[in-house]
Amino acid sequence: MRVYLPCTLPALARAVEAGELGPAPLTGYAVTPALTEWYASGDTEELEYVALTEAARASLRMLAADRADGVAAAPRRVVVAAEVPDGSASSGADLEERARVRLGAAVPMGKVAAVHIDDHYAAADIEAAVGALPASDDGDDDARFTVDGAEAHELMWYATQEIPDLLRSQDGQT
Repeated sequence: MRVYLPCTLPALARAVEAGELGPAPLTGYAVTPALTEWYASGDTEELEYVALTEAARASLRMLAADRADGVAAAPRRVVVAAEVPDGSASSGADLEERARVRLGAAVPMGKVAAVHIDDHYAAADIEAAVGALPASDDGDDDARFTVDGAEAHELMWYATQEIPDLLRSQDGQT
């Protein structure tokens, strides 16, 4: 089963050093029965894109949390795509997040299939979205528009062998 795990560049560096994404439990996003039922007309590729988009939203929140904790993190959303055994992810009944799953074990880096990350040109919009999150959560429509604007940027795909280069670069751009 393909699972999309929200991440940040500092968290990815820690995962590489540890050899796994964790600790468990981990929140991820995948093609769940609830997502398939809700998005009845979509094929597997479209459903995986929905799950990836949900993980990118969660990555934005992780980036904001890192910043609040004083962690220097480049304004890039990061999503790690991993293959986990069927049945290792459990989904809840939350209708707001139909793609959300919970993993009960850490994910070894050897199970990572790819990394998706914002290109450097998205930095200003991602930075603005991080700053607008609190007002957006309070119902401010202008702030919500700013946060939604981050989704206008497609995440770039990187093979696992490119992860060290991503981490070596000062701000996560190649």
